[in-house]
Order: sequence, then C-alpha cells, then structure tokens
Amino acid sequence: MTFPLPHGLPGLFIALEGGDGAGKSTQAALLCAALESGGRTVIRTREPGGTAIGEKLRSLVLDHGHGQIDARTEALMFAASRAAHVQQVIVPALERGDVVVCDRFIDSSVAYQGAGRGLGAQAVLDVNLWATDGLRPDLTVLLDVEPAEGRSRRTTGAAAEDRLESEPDDFHARIRAAFLDLARAEPERYLVLAASRTPEDLHRSILGALPRVSA
Repeated sequence: MTFPLPHGLPGLFIALEGGDGAGKSTQAALLCAALESGGRTVIRTREPGGTAIGEKLRSLVLDHGHGQIDARTEALMFAASRAAHVQQVIVPALERGDVVVCDRFIDSSVAYQGAGRGLGAQAVLDVNLWATDGLRPDLTVLLDVEPAEGRSRRTTGAAAEDRLESEPDDFHARIRAAFLDLARAEPERYLVLAASRTPEDLHRSILGALPRVSA
C-alpha cells in the first residue's frame, strides 16, 4: 500500500481513529515500539491533548463535573485543542522528518460532534481544517468497533466512562456510521480494520500498510 504526503513535509503522520474501546491506545503503543526499533524517531500523542493547554481542555471537555457543555462549545473546544496541538507538536515533528502517531484527529470531531451531536459533518470539518491550516494525516487507521462491544471493553474492571463514553449506544452507533462513511469517501487514506481481531493481528496489518517506514 502506498499513500500520498498531503502536507508536503518530510515526516509521516498516522492517525488512529475509531469508537471508544476500539483499542487505539494499544495499537499506538505497538506501532510506536515497532517503528522505534527500526530506527525511526516517533512522536506518540493524543487528542484532545498533546500540549499543556490541550490537556486542560481535555479535562474540561471529557471529565464529569464541569457543568453543561452544549454541542457547539464542545466542538470548538476540541478544535482549539487541535489547533495548539498541530502548531506546537505535530507540524514541528513532521518538519524534522519524524513519524507522528496520533490517537484521534479531525475525523473524530466530524464523527462525534458532526454526526453524534448532529452539528453536521461539513460544518465541523470546515472549522477543524481552518484550525489546523488544512493538515491531514498520510494514513488513518480506523479500528471499527460495535457500540456494545466498545462499551463492554471500556467498562471492564474499575475504569469509569468519561462524559462522551457514557453517552447511549445510539450516539456511538451514529459515530461508527460516520467513521465508515469517511473511510468510504477517501479509501486511499484509510485502512479499516475490525477491532474484534486480536491485537497482534491488527498490529501486523497496520505494519503491512507502512512498507516505507517499517522496511
């Protein structure tokens, strides 16, 4: 599999997307370890977050107890966090020629706020493209998870669901459908994998999609 470099920078930008409980963090860790063992400099990061202000916004938008957050405010908080993340972390790393592995990017906002909150995919996409100066990943790995399976995974043990995770299954079903629609619209940018596969199997498939960096 080959893919373009839409940002024109020497580094490689990989985003992991999918519903809550899909296993993105596990795959990010495995991918970073494999790339680092091959001699690449890798920046592992996440959204919302990745910067000091981004982590504060993450707490405000995801943690319970901050009062009501309407859909537009929620979308703008994610976009603000992303703007800082791109300017302070992602673009400098790509300019250095590093590999950036990011847990969520713009497509999460399109899915969660555009579809889940009903704000409209194009409206949310436009705000985020402006916030990021049009930056898009070279490859987006979508770990596709059924809403019920995602909830089962993230509620195993003592972990508590955050403000978005605790939304009902129909909210998460809209998100899943939106992610799949995005992947169908840009198949050259997406690698879609069933999250039900074993972590090891998923890892092999992701590495197989990156011949230029895993060779």
